[in-house]
Amino acid sequence: MGKATIIPFGPQHPVLPEPLHLDLVVEDETVIEAVPQIGFIHRGLEKLTETRDYNQFIYIAERICGICAVGHSLGYAETVEGLMGLEVPKRASYLRVILHEMSRIHSHMLWMGLAADAFGFESLFMHCWRLRERVLDLFEAMTGGRVILSAVRVGGMVRDQDAATLQHVQEVLEGIKGEYDEICRAFLNDASVRSRLVGVGVIEHDDAVKFGMVGPFARASNVVNDVRCKGTGAYAELSDFTPITSTDCDCFARVEVRAKEILQSIDIIEEMIARIPEGPVFEKPKGSPSDGAMACGALEQPRGECYYFAQGNGTKYLERMRMRTPTSMNLAGMAAALKGCDLADVNMIVLTIDPCISCTER
Repeated sequence: MGKATIIPFGPQHPVLPEPLHLDLVVEDETVIEAVPQIGFIHRGLEKLTETRDYNQFIYIAERICGICAVGHSLGYAETVEGLMGLEVPKRASYLRVILHEMSRIHSHMLWMGLAADAFGFESLFMHCWRLRERVLDLFEAMTGGRVILSAVRVGGMVRDQDAATLQHVQEVLEGIKGEYDEICRAFLNDASVRSRLVGVGVIEHDDAVKFGMVGPFARASNVVNDVRCKGTGAYAELSDFTPITSTDCDCFARVEVRAKEILQSIDIIEEMIARIPEGPVFEKPKGSPSDGAMACGALEQPRGECYYFAQGNGTKYLERMRMRTPTSMNLAGMAAALKGCDLADVNMIVLTIDPCISCTER
């Protein structure tokens, strides 16, 4: 047995899109242990609840993470609405789901492109991001923004979408669905892709439950856990929803789950557009959260379950606002997946888990 060596991995690394720092304990070419180091980019965003009122803070919440911006603004808004007992108009709930599922497509396509680049398939990377650009174009047409949208507000939506815009969204997504089939076949059937992913970074079902993993990382280990099943907001109106899972428990399973979730999100959006009711999209909040009032909420972000907690103090400034992000829950599973792997597979395993450090370090 060789001598153990500690190798610092990140926070700057040519393969990692996130400033993740790992201390890898290595013997020869085998990783014996992986120790995540958190705190490299801590920004103190939750502290800003003391100086920004509950309406202003929504713009800070969506800057916790650019890729998950819609989800963070939605999760924050729903939590504050629960704090104030505010009922959102039904049409606004539908529009929120449409934007949130479009954000999931955009996040998964970005991730799939980065994964393709990591295992050396550059043309596949470009095709993933080419289709992702069409989703960003839809964001721009609907809200004026491409990543940070500022479309959700406490009480509903900033603006409505007319029938022509929603029809355009449906047509573009149908076009994406046709071209996306080719990308899926490359990810799921190509022998060179499978050789890098199959049997790598295995986390069995029982371990996934023990570590409290969430999102596609957990569902790839056959953990049926998806907040959308709880039917909050317009998700309760879906005719049928079953989380996509896999029993393979490896890097390939994580690719498969995300690849299929993109098609599922397109189906959800099409159903929302077909069934969206008429009516207003905003209910103006009255007063401020009462002193001592507390509320919590959960949302299925692209990376998994995100938990929100808010406490009022009788003023327009919240006493406390706290988020527990999916990466916070997945770090233990990531460390376990890395244990015993080859050093050359570290970057591939980390990417298939899709950690978001800016979400985690608030």
